[in-house]
Amino acid sequence: MHSSLNWTSRLISRALRSSFSTLLETATGGGGGGAAAKSGTTKSGGSGAAAGCPRPRFVSVVCGFAKDNLRHKYKPGKYGEDSWFKASTESADVMGVADGVGGWRSYGIDPGEFSSFLMRTCERLVQCSHFNPKRPVNLLAYSYCELMEQKKPILGSSTACVLILNRETSTVHTANIGDSGFIVVRQGQVVHKSEEQQHYFNTPFQLSLPPPGHGPNVLSDSPESADTMSFPVRDGDVILIATDGVFDNVPEDLMLQVLSEVEGERDPVKLQMTANSLALMARTLSLNSEFLSPFALSARRNNIQARGGKPDDITVVLATVAM
Repeated sequence: MHSSLNWTSRLISRALRSSFSTLLETATGGGGGGAAAKSGTTKSGGSGAAAGCPRPRFVSVVCGFAKDNLRHKYKPGKYGEDSWFKASTESADVMGVADGVGGWRSYGIDPGEFSSFLMRTCERLVQCSHFNPKRPVNLLAYSYCELMEQKKPILGSSTACVLILNRETSTVHTANIGDSGFIVVRQGQVVHKSEEQQHYFNTPFQLSLPPPGHGPNVLSDSPESADTMSFPVRDGDVILIATDGVFDNVPEDLMLQVLSEVEGERDPVKLQMTANSLALMARTLSLNSEFLSPFALSARRNNIQARGGKPDDITVVLATVAM
C-alpha cells in the first residue's frame, strides 16, 4: 500500500515541482530588479527601503493553546494540530501558520504531522539560496512537494498561511490557503486582511495527501490556488497571523481593540503580553456555549442554527513593524 502511495505521490509532486520551478524562474528572472507581485495591493512609487531609508524588521512573538491539553504535550512549533514558524534572513522576515484538518484522526492519522512538516520545511527553505522574498507561495509549493516525496507517507491535510516582509522594499507578500489568515492594523483601522477560502461552510481549501483509495473523496487544492497579496507596510504597523481557532472565536472589532493597543510597540515583553491575552481570549470564548461567535454567525448565514464558540487549537503569531 505504501509503495503504491509513494509512486503516485511522487508523480504528482514532480509535476508540481516542474510547475513551480517555472513560477520561480519567472519571479526571480535573472538579474536584480524583478517586477513586484501583481496580485493583491502592490506598492506604487519607489522602493520603501532605498538607499538612505531605514530597513524594516518584525518584532514578533507567539502564543497558543491546544484544544485538548491532555492529549497534546507541548512541542516547539506546535499547539495541538496547529503548527507555526518564524525565520529571518538579511533581506526578509517570514512567519507562517498551518492547521492540520482534525477529521483525519478518526482514520488513525495524526493531523498535526502534516501541518508540522509543512511549517518546518518552510522554515528551512527560507535559508536556501533560491528563496524569493516576493513569493511566499513558493515556500508552500516546495514544502508540499517535499512532503509528497517522503518515503514514509505523511498523510492528512492542512490549511496554511505564510507572510514575508521584504526588507529591501518595505513590502509584505502573503499566500493563504484555507481559513487560517492574517490582519494588519494601522492607526486603529484594519488596512489589510486575508479572505478565507471555503469550498462550502466549514470546509476550507487545503493541501492534502489522502490514504490509498480515499483520493476521489478527499478535497485537495494546489498550492497555486492560494490567495496572494502584496502591500507596503509602515513603521508601527501591527500584523497578526493566526489559525481559525482565533478568527472563529474573536469578533473583529474586539480583535481590533486589542491589536490597536500595541501599535508601534517594540518591547517584546509587552507584545508577548498582548499575544497571551488574545490567545486566552480566543480560548475562553471558544468554550463559552452562550457566546454568539463569528463561527456561529457564519453557520447561521448558511441556515445552520448554532450558538457558542468553536473549541479548537489556537495559534497567535503577533508582530509589529519597526524601522
